[in-house]
Amino acid sequence: MFRLWVKTFQNTHMLRDTVICDPSEDTRTHKVLHALEAACREFDLPCPIWLEVNVADFKRSAKTRFTQDSFIEAVPFDYLEIQVLEEDPR
Repeated sequence: MFRLWVKTFQNTHMLRDTVICDPSEDTRTHKVLHALEAACREFDLPCPIWLEVNVADFKRSAKTRFTQDSFIEAVPFDYLEIQVLEEDPR
């Protein structure tokens, strides 16, 4: 089972969070993108744009933060954070 934890923060306080599960046999990249898209739909937010810093952070620690720079529209929080909680066994 693949699980992605998605959280929004304002002034270091968590505003909202959700865990998206994906039992499919899809690739890790597709699971991350689909889970992020599902969380953004749940939060009624536009999907963020992956900047180079996000890709590097996510590769290093399976976690990254999307700030206002990653969104085309204004968002009502300081950053959106994603973190892989569980990955499928290899």
